[in-house]
Amino acid sequence: MKRTSSTARIAAADTASPRLSDFLCFAIYSANLAFGRAYRPILDELGLTYTQYIALIVLWEGGSQTVSALGEKLFLESNTLTPILKKLEGMGYLQRQRDPADERQVLVTLTDAGRQLREGALSISLFDATGLTADEFSSMQNGVVKLRDNLIKAAQQKE
Repeated sequence: MKRTSSTARIAAADTASPRLSDFLCFAIYSANLAFGRAYRPILDELGLTYTQYIALIVLWEGGSQTVSALGEKLFLESNTLTPILKKLEGMGYLQRQRDPADERQVLVTLTDAGRQLREGALSISLFDATGLTADEFSSMQNGVVKLRDNLIKAAQQKE
C-alpha cells in the first residue's frame, strides 16, 4: 500500500472540489455587489439606480446616441436597456425619439434636467473607499477591462 502525504491528499481534494473563494468569477461578482452597496446611498440621493447612472454617464460623455450604441457601451441588450431609458425619460432626464435619418433607430438625448444632474452626479467617487493607491486603482481597472475583453472574445469564438 502506497502512503500519500497529508499535503498531497489536501492538494488532490482541493483540485477535485474547489472552494468558492478559489473562483475569480466569484471575487469579481462579490466586488460588484460591494460596489453596489457602496454606491447605493449616494445614488439614492439622486434618485437613480446604478444602471440609470451609468446610462447617464454615457450620454454626458457622448451626447445624443442610439439605443443600440448605448447598449454596446453598457454591455446591455436593448430589451434590458429600454425600460431603464423609459424610466429616465419619465424622470425628465432624457428624451427618446425615432431617428429621422433611420426610422428603425431610436435616438436618446439628454434634457436640460439631465444635463444639470451631471454637476451633482460627477462628484461621486468611491476611489477612497477602494483603499487602493492611484497606481493600484489604474492597474486593477486595466486588469479587469482586459479580463472582460478576453472573456468576450473567447465567448464569441465559441459561438
